[in-house]
Amino acid sequence: MLRNLVEVIDRAAPGLRHIHVVHGTKWYGNHLGSFKTPAKGDDPRHMPPNFYYDQWDYLVERQSGTRWTFSSARPHAVSGCVIGNPMNLPMVIAVYAAISKELGLPLCHPGTHDNYHALYQCTDAELLAKAIVWMTTEPRCTNQAFNITNGDLIRWENLWPRIARYFHMEPGQRRHISLAKFMADKSPVWDRIVQKHGLKPYRYEKIVSWPYGDFVFAPEYDIISDTGKSRRFGFHESVDTEEMFFRLWDQYRAARVLPTY
Repeated sequence: MLRNLVEVIDRAAPGLRHIHVVHGTKWYGNHLGSFKTPAKGDDPRHMPPNFYYDQWDYLVERQSGTRWTFSSARPHAVSGCVIGNPMNLPMVIAVYAAISKELGLPLCHPGTHDNYHALYQCTDAELLAKAIVWMTTEPRCTNQAFNITNGDLIRWENLWPRIARYFHMEPGQRRHISLAKFMADKSPVWDRIVQKHGLKPYRYEKIVSWPYGDFVFAPEYDIISDTGKSRRFGFHESVDTEEMFFRLWDQYRAARVLPTY
């Protein structure tokens, strides 16, 4: 897809100046198991295949001698206030909390023991957008890749009780469950919540991806990217991850996507 897009636009748009691709921490193999942390851009690649590598290598080869440059951001757990992107961690947590509350259950962390205590990172979508604009307009970023995260780290063991309080729930005993399995039949419960609280009638399968939730809550190791390179090149924006979750949930509530208790 990238090859077809670039080669057509390169011929048709003489004003093309920059191409940006968004990759992520899978560049470092976080989806395959424990990896070296903090992950740095020059760390060795894992055993392919990885389409991130294919895209990067293609851009390196194609860009030689052209008028345009390229760059790449490598965020993790991109989080924003948007409908239609079910791979959005704030919505995974919020819908899981709403359904648990509707069923009279406490808010139990659904991950493994080690996942509950490991370090984790997120990237606010607005922060990522600012970083992309910076990369596409800063000459020093020419043909470079940057880890882009909020700049802090969380542990679910510290944040989970605060999340429960936000939803006016008790934090329950941690239970490692497959969200994809246990939440598959909860569409009627969500429809009841939508009707009870006058929410916008988005389809259950459109607002959340439970397999993505399992992907987040399964790893039993730290997930940390080194963002020092972006700071050295001049990008100094940061976001408090805990406050990001609460801000996004407030926005979803104001948009009548999530219930207000």
